[in-house]
Amino acid sequence: MKRITRELLALTLPIVLAAGGLATPASADTKTANDDVRLFITSAIEQANNKVTLPLRRGTSNGQVVYYIITDTSDGNLSDKLGVNRSNKLENAANTRAVQKVSYNADGTINFPATVDFSPVRRVVPGTQGFPPIVAEPGAIGETGYSPLIQLPNGTIVNAPHIANASGQADKVSSIDTEKLRVTYLETDGFAHGEAVKYISTDASDPVAATLENVTYASALNNALRAGDDSTASARSGLVAFTNGQIGATNPQRQGLTSALLDGLAPLNILSWNPNQGRYSPLWDVHLAQWSQRAIRTGQNVRQTDFSKVEDLAKRGLVTSFGGGAFAPAGFIVNCPTVSSR
Repeated sequence: MKRITRELLALTLPIVLAAGGLATPASADTKTANDDVRLFITSAIEQANNKVTLPLRRGTSNGQVVYYIITDTSDGNLSDKLGVNRSNKLENAANTRAVQKVSYNADGTINFPATVDFSPVRRVVPGTQGFPPIVAEPGAIGETGYSPLIQLPNGTIVNAPHIANASGQADKVSSIDTEKLRVTYLETDGFAHGEAVKYISTDASDPVAATLENVTYASALNNALRAGDDSTASARSGLVAFTNGQIGATNPQRQGLTSALLDGLAPLNILSWNPNQGRYSPLWDVHLAQWSQRAIRTGQNVRQTDFSKVEDLAKRGLVTSFGGGAFAPAGFIVNCPTVSSR
């Protein structure tokens, strides 16, 4: 109990100092805009227009102030107290190069070995077919050693993406209040198990993915165990991103990275698990999926909402990996904690 109390103090002290106390997280049954919404990150407040407001936390890195959020931890008790997702699978990232080990300042706040350079200007130019892009330069780049995954002195793994520092702020920040310690961040639409979900993208281990997601390029994440393994022994979970789905902003079947580039809308990626399931992780092992010509010719290339059904389509030869070949992970991670489902 003493160790948990210390970790909780370090993670919540900035909120206590700013607000005069720590608000009790909402219950797991919290509803937002309507009764059909299930809020997984119960400390979050979903807004209109795909925005979510989250507690902002203050720490340091090499003498500068940094601001970060917490979305998931590997400890269920800590997650409940913070009102964030529990992900037991994050334990499998401990003591790997996918995490940065943090320490405490004298005031109990966290000191990070590395942070993010938010000063670059994001550049993306679609290819002739949309995806892949001709130009893809991320708007935020993690310093050497940076990872949104931190390992606390007691071994707990926390998903703590950096949001702002002296170099600027994340591009997906809609508004930030460093006095009241709140940040409003853009959400992304997707699917899991046939249901619509909303998640936030914060980091990617590949520069093209980071550019398309408009998030921080954090190459260290690719050291998380284990590509192609969705079991409880892995730190990853599976995600499908179609590369050549249907396009058209008003097309009810539109989906994929080409649509995202040409239509300027969410790619509607497909997540394999929700945070209430034991195999959930915010570290998504991206499968770049491509509809086969047979699927396109026969009109079977319609919007998908369930990871296992895409796997079935792959077994039937209707879906391959991008560029051809067996349906499999592409070799990079996106850090996308799920906020809610409906």
